[in-house]
Amino acid sequence: MVTSQASSILPTQDQLQQTRQRIDVHIQTIASSPDRRDGAFPYYLFHGANTPINGTVLMFHGFSAKPHQMSRLADYLFRNGFNVYQATLAGHAYRFPDRHWPQVDLKPEILIPLREKVNADPVLQTYLANLATTSQGAASPSPIQMVGLMARLRKLEPRMFDIIAAIERDNDPDFDRYFVSSHLAYLTDAQARLAELEAMPGPIYTVGLSVGGAVALALGAQNAQRVAKAVAFAPLLEVYGETRERYVNLAGPLDVKEFGWDDLRFPLGCFTAANRFGSFVRKEENLAALRPKPTLMILTENEDAANLETNQSFNRALGRASLVRQYDHHYSYTFPSEDLVPHPMVDPLEVSQNMSNAYWKPMYQEVFRFLTQTEFEGSSLGHTTEVSGLPAIPPI
Repeated sequence: MVTSQASSILPTQDQLQQTRQRIDVHIQTIASSPDRRDGAFPYYLFHGANTPINGTVLMFHGFSAKPHQMSRLADYLFRNGFNVYQATLAGHAYRFPDRHWPQVDLKPEILIPLREKVNADPVLQTYLANLATTSQGAASPSPIQMVGLMARLRKLEPRMFDIIAAIERDNDPDFDRYFVSSHLAYLTDAQARLAELEAMPGPIYTVGLSVGGAVALALGAQNAQRVAKAVAFAPLLEVYGETRERYVNLAGPLDVKEFGWDDLRFPLGCFTAANRFGSFVRKEENLAALRPKPTLMILTENEDAANLETNQSFNRALGRASLVRQYDHHYSYTFPSEDLVPHPMVDPLEVSQNMSNAYWKPMYQEVFRFLTQTEFEGSSLGHTTEVSGLPAIPPI
């Protein structure tokens, strides 16, 4: 095990026992539910009592995935002096996403009559049937289709443009007029996981991928005294692509389309909630709270989920407190398109869009450098080889 020279945190047996007990209660709650989802249980890797550690890493996987999505990174950090808690995103430990996952819906007094009109409309029913036949899962309509769909829905519901405007504008005050949403459950559930680490001494570091990356940043902003640093891999702060985001915002709350993913089918409104949570993370008060805290964002140009420009803009805003105040502890690296690194970049064996991350070894090492030294060498990620002077990566 490699620890940093500054490591002097020695969790006692009592502190470890208290922490394990609190997490085990949460795990048992999931295990006792008939809706539990196989393979989606949280887990932890803790060193023995009085063993020096660098701190504790609280990790969050991506939308619809499971904690083991980042198990290789968790193992690497554990081998090199960290305690690790791999949490499950809000609701994702359970099947039946429409019951358990954060979701955005139209208010019943709007949704029920509109759904009846949609179901009775032969034009829309033909369109939706064709879409279901050809897409075999998640697909965004073309811009032409979007215009036609918007026009058709507006014909059925005269308030549709006002409704869509309320969800498309970040943190619009009219949102609550039309929608019910549980998107902030991503934060409240993560805060409950953070609270389970209350007895653990030393700093807490949050790490997350995609929606989990947004959660890692939100926890850092909302818990300034407890979370020391945050690492976000391709955080979903806004859905990639204007057309796709519009479709997510339009079709999700109407519940007119479901995605097929993994062993689940979830209402598109669940993805709408993830997008809405991203807009919450981007609020100025969260930016202000994060500025004094070191952050690392690792991004890719080969995005199909998170808006790259939004993430890059967010990172730049973290470094600017004012015209005269700058912060130099916010790091970012974007894999260029020719590196063929996909959105789910953390596990080298995960394939997305026929791509997987060949640069995972130096990426893991630079995360270790950032967590232990508050430094980051982006040039290391321009090569697939390991970085000398940093803990080695175990073979797959």
